[in-house]
Amino acid sequence: MALPFAWRGKPAKDHAMQKLAEICIRRPVFATMLILALTVAGAFSYFNLGVDLFPKVDIPTVFIAVQDPGASPEEVETEITKKIEDQVNTISRVDEVRSTSSEGLSTVIITFDLDKNGDLAAQEVQDKINIIVPDLPLMAKAPVVQKFDPDAQPIMNVVVSAPRPIRDVTMLADKRIKQRLENAAGVGEVRIIGGLKHEVGVWVDPDRMRAYNLTAPDVLNALRTQNIEMPGGRVDQGTRELTVRTLGKLVDPAAFNNVVIANRNGYAVKVADIGHAEDGSEEARTAARLDGTPAVTLVVYKQSGENTVATADAVKARLAEILPSLPRDVKTVVIGDQSVFIKASIRNIQSHLVEGALFASFIIFVFLASLRTTLIAAVAIPTSIISTFALMAAMHFTLNQITMLALTLMVGIVIDDAIIVLENIFRFIEEKGMTPFEAAIAGTREIGLAVMATTLSLLAVFLPVGFMGGIVGRFMSSFGFTSA
Repeated sequence: MALPFAWRGKPAKDHAMQKLAEICIRRPVFATMLILALTVAGAFSYFNLGVDLFPKVDIPTVFIAVQDPGASPEEVETEITKKIEDQVNTISRVDEVRSTSSEGLSTVIITFDLDKNGDLAAQEVQDKINIIVPDLPLMAKAPVVQKFDPDAQPIMNVVVSAPRPIRDVTMLADKRIKQRLENAAGVGEVRIIGGLKHEVGVWVDPDRMRAYNLTAPDVLNALRTQNIEMPGGRVDQGTRELTVRTLGKLVDPAAFNNVVIANRNGYAVKVADIGHAEDGSEEARTAARLDGTPAVTLVVYKQSGENTVATADAVKARLAEILPSLPRDVKTVVIGDQSVFIKASIRNIQSHLVEGALFASFIIFVFLASLRTTLIAAVAIPTSIISTFALMAAMHFTLNQITMLALTLMVGIVIDDAIIVLENIFRFIEEKGMTPFEAAIAGTREIGLAVMATTLSLLAVFLPVGFMGGIVGRFMSSFGFTSA
């Protein structure tokens, strides 16, 4: 009876995978260059990968906040919250609308279907809110519309302190530090906490106001309309064209005292007639201290999608440029630096990755008792891991705890196929007396399909994780693709 094998276990018809393996065995230079190409591409991509704590996830949720100082919760709900809810409910693919009305503040949270683009959702909400702005109470501030962004957390705090009045420290931090930090690469916003800004306070006497038949809105409107700078157009002067600017901005408290509020029987009623203006500071809403000394905190936020570590490094480099130009009594300290924690976390996972690879290679050496064989099998670990970085860069992944966890778990798996094939080759050498070259071809042919089936079964386990739905699926997507 004829055997279905042509020679020493060779199948009558080779599979494509078996042919590729034989080509690599017969042409070692081709196989070496193929592996080196993947490794070089991965190594190049590694240095261009961003470093972050978690993957970038787009969650289509939008926040709306409107302040109306002094308004009761009932007024806020009726005059602000209800109008916003009615307007945003007309937007397509809204999943949920939640609102909170408190004293002087209306907060509305809109959650959209997960397959809707978050930036598009935020723009649609902004367009709808712009329509109802004229219908909001007169004293209400402009609505703030923000898209939920996991990256919106501050990446670091810069504390500025000096033995000076806190208002002077605030001005110094704002003019000489904050504005320059905002120009650093990747920085989206720098907020001041604990500072006191310059403010001119206008104090009025209710009895005098009643005597002139004036109300608080009358005073407010007069101050608004007479404390403003507007473009004055252009004036042609021969061959020149001059730009005219009206100087209406008041900076001196005495100028506020001369603001005309109304005309009563031919008499111009001024602020000085019903009260007075004085130089001062705005009411303190936040406070910060450094070693018991009043200070100003600059909270640094990065731009959405930017690399946290690279942005933090850029901020610290810019701060190092600013420090020599500051007065000697000004002290700056960086606290809450997220890049330090991220670097430590990634460094810890990287050490586990290297230790796991070394330990796996040591176990192979213990059982095979051959340094050359161990090196042949162990080379699968760095080549597979490094080559993965090219795929991560192509899919815009970052080095974070999720992707690094996937790489760490794969250390023991990527070496399995190499061990199985290598052991089968040694079996052909020992049992059938083949040369290493013949044994490599025959041993690979015999179990090539089985090894490929094992690899495909692992793909069947990890690849679906990359296509999971829901918020959890978006976080775990990079884990599934990196593992596969």
